[in-house]
Parts: sequence; C-alpha cells; structure tokens
Amino acid sequence: MSRPTVDDVRTTVRELMPGLRRDLEDLVRIESVSADPGRAEEVRRSAEAVADLFRAEGCSVAITDADGGAPAVIAHKAGPQGAPTVLLYAHHDVQPENDHNEWDSPPFEPTERDGRLHARGAADDKAGIAAHLCALRVWGDDLPVNLVLFVEGEEEVGSETLPALLAQHRDELEADVIVIADSTNWDIGVPALTTSLRGLVRADVEVRTLTHAVHSGMWGGLVPDALITLSRLIATLHDDEGNVAVAGLHSGPAANVDYPEARLRAESGATAAVQWIGSGSSVERLWTKPALSITGLDAPQVDGASNTLVPSARAKISLRIAPGDTPENAVDCLQRHLVTHVPWGADVLCTIVDTGQATSIDATGPAYDAARAAFAEAWDGTEPVDMGVGGSIPFIAEFLEAFPAASVLVTGVEDPDTRAHGANEGLHLAEFERACVAEALLLHRLAHPA
Repeated sequence: MSRPTVDDVRTTVRELMPGLRRDLEDLVRIESVSADPGRAEEVRRSAEAVADLFRAEGCSVAITDADGGAPAVIAHKAGPQGAPTVLLYAHHDVQPENDHNEWDSPPFEPTERDGRLHARGAADDKAGIAAHLCALRVWGDDLPVNLVLFVEGEEEVGSETLPALLAQHRDELEADVIVIADSTNWDIGVPALTTSLRGLVRADVEVRTLTHAVHSGMWGGLVPDALITLSRLIATLHDDEGNVAVAGLHSGPAANVDYPEARLRAESGATAAVQWIGSGSSVERLWTKPALSITGLDAPQVDGASNTLVPSARAKISLRIAPGDTPENAVDCLQRHLVTHVPWGADVLCTIVDTGQATSIDATGPAYDAARAAFAEAWDGTEPVDMGVGGSIPFIAEFLEAFPAASVLVTGVEDPDTRAHGANEGLHLAEFERACVAEALLLHRLAHPA
C-alpha cells in the first residue's frame, strides 16, 4: 500500500481493530504501577510484553534502562533509504489504581461499557502503545518512513532517568519528527495538537508552633496550634477571587477557544452550585495561568481526636506553573511567600518533592502541516484544535532539549472524559480508531509532503 487513499487506511485499521484490542487488553492486565516497588516485576513484564509485540512486527528490539531506572523499550524498523526518521513515544507504566471500591469494574480487567474500554492504563498510556502498533501493522513491510519506537517505564513517577536514557541512546533515538502519544483531544469528534503544558512544583510544607503537644484548655487562647496556623498560611496562597497570590509567577494569554459552561461543569465533575475560581477566560485559568492545590494533609483524625493543641502539621502543595515560567523561579517565589506570610512567628519548612518544566511548542512547519492534514482526514474533515493542557508532561522539555532540530508533535488518544489517573479510566473506542487512522496517515504524509 504505497499510495493509499484515506478510505484504504480506514478500512485497514478497522480490520486490525479486533486483534489490536486483544493486544491492548493483554497489556492492561499487567499491573505495571511504577510507583509501587512491590510491582517492579510487573513493570519488567510489561516492558517484555511491549518488546514482543514490536518484535512480531519485524522490529529490532532492545530493553534498556539507565541509572537503575525502570525498563524502557527501544525498537527500530527501516523504511526507504533517504526517508525521514520518525520516533513514536509512549509509556508502559501506569498510575496506582487506588481504592478498588471506587471502580465500577476491576481496575486491571478491561471492561467495555457504553463504547469505552475501562481499566487502569487503557488510555494512559497503553493505548498510545497500541496506536503505534497499529501504524506498524497498517504499513507492514511498506513503511513510508524509518521508525524508532521508544516506550519508557517511569513516566508516571516523573521520568527521572529519561535524560540519562536520551544521552545513553542519543544516536539510536535521533529523529526528524517525534510523535508523543500521551495527551488528549479537544472533544469527542474534535482532534487536537497539544502546543502548551503547564509545569509542576510539588512541595511538602510543615508548620510548627510547639515542641510538644499540650492541653488545649490550659494553653488555648495564648499558644497557636499548628493546624490553625497552617490553615491561615494556606489561605494566603489565593486572593479573594481565587487567583494564585504567590508574587512573581508568570501568566500568559491562551488560545481563543470557547469552552462552554455546561461542558466545563460536566467534564470537571463540579457540583451544580460551586463557583469557578480565578479571573480571565476559562482556558487561561486552565492552561496559561498558575494553579495551586492542596493535595494532602497530615493532621490528627477527627474521630478520636483529643483536646490537644497540635504541635505541627503538614500539607502537600501542587503548584502548576504557566508556560514561560521555570521551576526555579516558581520554587523561589513559593518559598519566599511561605516565609513571609506564615503567621504568629511559627516555624515553616518547605521541602521540594519534585519539579517539572512547562512546555510551549512552536507548532509551525511541514511536520505540523502534515499532522493537521492527517487529523482532519481521520476525523472526516474536522480540523484539529491547537490546545493547551493544564497538566504537566515534563519529559517533553527533555526531548526538545536533546533533539533541538526535531519537530515534536504532542498527540494522544484521550478525551475530556477519559479520567486518566482516576477511578474508571476509560478509552473511547471510536476515538481510538480515529487516532490510529490519523497516525498511519501522518507517517505517509511525513514521507510525501503535499
């Protein structure tokens, strides 16, 4: 199939779907939770399963790691001499499934409901692996490009050893175009290219007011307890509108994209009466302004709590930083704010847990033109949206730095109701099929630009 029509590719993908789905379901059943040391063998087994799938398609395959990190898979398959080289990225590790009672079906047993395949990793990001596998199968031995497939095993824990992997295998991974299949589309039926992502600073903040606990009746009214002190400190992190009040953080404009109120409320899961926080357009608040959340608290439980002044309390802060900002600046601003605003002379300790770079991509040039054309064809004439994402994929900055001459395309198989990282994660099967068609068409268009 050297010069296919869109219908040719669509028909081929549809024929491949049953087998592809079986392979995806087999991958999903492997509990490759990289955050759980007790499932390290499952992560290894996942890498081996991915390697076997690529090997079966005629790829040369190696499983590798760097600095003691999780196993990654690197595969190659040659196309015509002189054709561009395309690197296809995905990750085979998954988030913890957390409380099984919150799932409507077992988290590692793929289950179809209402056109979605539900399981941990069904979308994020084993469907990305499956999309790459589909492109291999569509073209078989008539690949229009030289392919490199890179599937890492620690994206969900921050890709700590990715820079070492990229350095260690630079020559093997070098490509003209890099396709990162780990993002989302704008809506069901509307594809997207992700062109910006927020960065991340996570910090543990501890406040201490006492060297030991004391009786709340004997000392209350004079000595501040740590929970009240921490609560007041947390309250300074936003202004009355709900904007992040940490001075010195960057904000920027967002694309002029309409995000209807009803859709926002439905997709976010917000209750009917809750009010939005912050100012500016909804997409600015979601994509190009900083956001700060408290994602955890260490404090005595309500049940069984005694009449005691709590001497110390901790909170985990998740700060999303806007494209154009840096983790170094955000850390400085956050620490300065905490020290300046902690009340009543309490001791405050800010421990940085991890950071991630924000990303802004100049999505112009032949590779992006090819991607937009392929997406429009796969989605029956619907042009893709250039969108931002409020979440963070810090490793994209690593690729941009390691391969500055490459065009980096951030695509994905997710949609606003995928619920990645949450209970009942689900892959919309019809959208997945379109994404597979788009990737196969993209490979041909990169080899034969209009």
